[in-house]
Amino acid sequence: MVEKSANVSELQIERRKFEPVLPDILKTGAAFVKLVKGKITQSIADQSEIKEIFKNIYGLPEITFKKGTNNTIAEKVVKVAVVLSGGQAPGGHNVIAGLFDGLKIANSKNTLIGYLGGPSGILENKYKVVSEKLLGEYRNTGGFDFIQSGRTKIETTEQFCLTKNNLLKSSVDALVVVGGDDSNTNAAMIAEYLKKEKLDKCVIGVPKTIDGDLKNKYIETSFGFDTATKIYSELVGNICRDVNSAQKYWHFVRLMGRSASHIALEVGFKTQPNIVLIGEEISEKKMRIAKIIENIVDVIVKRSQADKNFGVVLVPEGLIEFIPEMKKLISGLNDALAENAAAVAEISSASGKKEFIYTKLPSELSDLMKSLPSGIASQLMLDRDPHGNVQVSLIETEKLLIEMVHKKLFELKKENKYGGKFSPITHFLGYEGRCGIPSNFDANYTYALGYNAAVLVLNGLTGYLSSVRNLARSPKQWECGGIPLTMMMNIEKRRGKEKPVIQKALVDLNGRPFKEFVKNRDKWALSESYVFPGPIQYFGPANVTDMTTRTLKYEQFGK
Repeated sequence: MVEKSANVSELQIERRKFEPVLPDILKTGAAFVKLVKGKITQSIADQSEIKEIFKNIYGLPEITFKKGTNNTIAEKVVKVAVVLSGGQAPGGHNVIAGLFDGLKIANSKNTLIGYLGGPSGILENKYKVVSEKLLGEYRNTGGFDFIQSGRTKIETTEQFCLTKNNLLKSSVDALVVVGGDDSNTNAAMIAEYLKKEKLDKCVIGVPKTIDGDLKNKYIETSFGFDTATKIYSELVGNICRDVNSAQKYWHFVRLMGRSASHIALEVGFKTQPNIVLIGEEISEKKMRIAKIIENIVDVIVKRSQADKNFGVVLVPEGLIEFIPEMKKLISGLNDALAENAAAVAEISSASGKKEFIYTKLPSELSDLMKSLPSGIASQLMLDRDPHGNVQVSLIETEKLLIEMVHKKLFELKKENKYGGKFSPITHFLGYEGRCGIPSNFDANYTYALGYNAAVLVLNGLTGYLSSVRNLARSPKQWECGGIPLTMMMNIEKRRGKEKPVIQKALVDLNGRPFKEFVKNRDKWALSESYVFPGPIQYFGPANVTDMTTRTLKYEQFGK
């Protein structure tokens, strides 16, 4: 019986009782799984460059699982370490639970440790030993608070050497890195380094990010996307109902999701707001910011003519990186900030930093930056993350859009082409979705990913990403295996230098989900087709509790 304590909710107690459903292939444990090697792989792009960097782990075969017997698994005793890297995503604790159970079922003498605070825990050799007693409180819960996370990037020779020494010092046989594209790029770098050092240690990745941009044929979705989009959809649905009740506000909702617009698209499907901006489409059409504003204003004016001075606009947080002139500015800023880092650091005031950087940019970019609202210009100057990415969650793109929409509507009013009222309200939905109690889908998926990682580790594989597929079907029918990390890589410029990174998966404009969106958006724009999904349901009819994302449904079933 699970005891009630002062800081545990009734729902948490009930969720601890939930038993994730394993794919049939994993049910009997790693000792009854046979690995099947597929074709030799190559990177998605820049093959010669990636092969040169990853001399020891490039060209590995795809791995799929099938029923069989592996007598060596039960005899093997291993010590495995897990690290949570990057931003939080619902289900991280179940990855650890699946990994723990997979190891213990294979051999009760196997041990699991968790590095504390992300990759910095590896460098500082800070960890806790995972036990059933400790882990039991965290099964099926949100957050990464069991061992915490961090964004430290292991990239220098000294850091790789320290990683190697600490793994040896703690007698760790395998490292499981739970993270997104950048974190799993780091995992590949560690795997390569250990191979180069001729150490028989495994490094396995697990695909994590609410953004949905770590995906391909073998990684159909990253964990956390399902839960996060359901949380955001509840909130956006509430806003849609509110806007249709008051009928006097325009709500501009910026949604977390980094560069890709997957979250905006999925929340759009679930709630059917009036406008959903898709960054990838804007980039494809080379749509300048003036054109984006024109499109938004067109909907506002048409709705106003029907006496509807209200609506809801969804803005992906990475939108600003897709607008051609802004993309060019950000690229120029990245280079200027990287090349002049020491000089910028010596300037104390934000305005002084801006004035200095203006002199380091080409005149067209300097003029563009000066034309932006002061707040946006300052936000574009903020520190990059450890992987060299612009921190788009700190850029208030929705406020930039509102300011420019206001200006355009004012001009139309003077020309007697608009007579409505425009009362905007802004929202940013991001952190609210990162640590929610995982949906049934994510609870099952993350547990399977962790268990799957245990099978890869126990078979001595390194440089692989845990892969669970066929996700739109029942968990029992999910297919398991591993794909080489180098398979997803290309070369990109980071902090002014060419670096190997796992390629982000953007919204496919030729894919079924986007085409379905295009079919419906004009209707949504002028009507009140709002849908109110409500909160995540954990108990009740399966069609409510176990439903997956609309994106996955369209991709796999086409409807």
